[in-house]
Amino acid sequence: MFNDLSYRYKTPLILSMVILLTASIVSANLIVQIYQDTRRDVIWNALDLGKVLARTIRPFLLHDDLWRTYETINIPFNQSSGGRTPARLAIVLDAQNRIYVSTDPSHFPILGKLSETKSRYAILEHQISARGEKPFAMEHIDPHRILMVVPILADDKTPLGTLILSYPKSILVQHLYHSIKRVVIVTLAIITILLPFGWYLSKFITKPLIQLAQCMGKIGHELPADIQCGLHFGRDEIGFLGRRFENMLNELREKQAMERRMLASERLAAIGRLTAGIAHEINNPLGGMLNAINTFDRHGNPDLLTNKTISLIGRGLLQIKQTVADLLIEARLENHALTPQDIEDARTLIMEDVNKKQISLNWHNEIEEPLPLPSTQVRQILLNLLLNAVKATHEHGHLDCQITKEPDKFKLAVNNDGDYIKPEKMEHLFEPFSNSGPEGHGLGLWITYQLVQQMNGQIEVESQPDRTAFTVTLPIEQQ
Repeated sequence: MFNDLSYRYKTPLILSMVILLTASIVSANLIVQIYQDTRRDVIWNALDLGKVLARTIRPFLLHDDLWRTYETINIPFNQSSGGRTPARLAIVLDAQNRIYVSTDPSHFPILGKLSETKSRYAILEHQISARGEKPFAMEHIDPHRILMVVPILADDKTPLGTLILSYPKSILVQHLYHSIKRVVIVTLAIITILLPFGWYLSKFITKPLIQLAQCMGKIGHELPADIQCGLHFGRDEIGFLGRRFENMLNELREKQAMERRMLASERLAAIGRLTAGIAHEINNPLGGMLNAINTFDRHGNPDLLTNKTISLIGRGLLQIKQTVADLLIEARLENHALTPQDIEDARTLIMEDVNKKQISLNWHNEIEEPLPLPSTQVRQILLNLLLNAVKATHEHGHLDCQITKEPDKFKLAVNNDGDYIKPEKMEHLFEPFSNSGPEGHGLGLWITYQLVQQMNGQIEVESQPDRTAFTVTLPIEQQ
């Protein structure tokens, strides 16, 4: 189930568990260290007290002053109400390991043996004999107490006796409780700070991956051209994956655009073949009718009404002939090469309309020598694009025309800030009569497309709300 979680939840959960586990391990180590330090401090303090008492009662043992010894070992216990020593029992043994004096005579009578007492201290006699002159602590004899054993030595290191102090282990618990309380409070404060920071950091880390996953989910449901991800790529693995996905998306967009161009080319080619066939079929009877009208005009003797009717029919047939002629585009390649003046002629022809609408024209012509291209066809292409651009540009608008040349290409680019061409209209832009209106029958772009195709060129259109661009690329044959 955890593997099926989204990374937007999985990553912060893992990071939170790591924070909690780390805090627990650090806290446990601190508690263990605090316990060891507390135990060491208690033992050292107890041994220091034992050494002070041992030095204090040493002369009393030398003089066998039992009462002074008893009073001396009871001094810390009489002040225990002030909390100065946590010891609960003190026993002084003589050189023969007999009980010399204790703070609890009822359980540890004078001149008695530890081995004779019914307590856990009975086994201390062997430990005292084995340890010699060094002070030591015993923890395993009594589960509730720690015993501090301090030898009492004369100046010449002669054993005079042994001082035994008993401390309850509860003092370790008390010290440990307060230390654990502080550790827990600090740990909870750190966790309270780190957990929100960890969730924020996880969100920051997983955001590119989630965006990439959401973007991938759009494939198959939206067209590649409509998918906008807005991904920001770093140099890590996620950035590498995002760049590869963006490359794949661009390839899909190019593939989709190519498919659209191929479909449009096939459709326009089919329309071209159809219109050519229809035009030829119309031309045959049309020519006969025009010849009949000419014959009637020459040899007939019509009255006024008949003459008016025949004239009307003739003009209508001529209009049909002109329309059919426009549909039959044949690029008759001629020897006249394209010159810079041919390009400038197109500029001259549109200047009247440009000035009338007060359009700002940016004209850039890089052609400085003749090019092996049919001048009539190129002029017609350029003029059609310029006239359409002028027509689409609003008053005081901007029109840009760039004529450039590469070693093997000739390029025309006409841009204007006029009306936006909608996508549904773009698909039928180069079809005949698709742009017909009160100012024409809409064959200009159709003728332009046919001329470009017959010269093995390409025409591309890009339209945005503030910019529409037509770009024509024609190959230049190397001489």
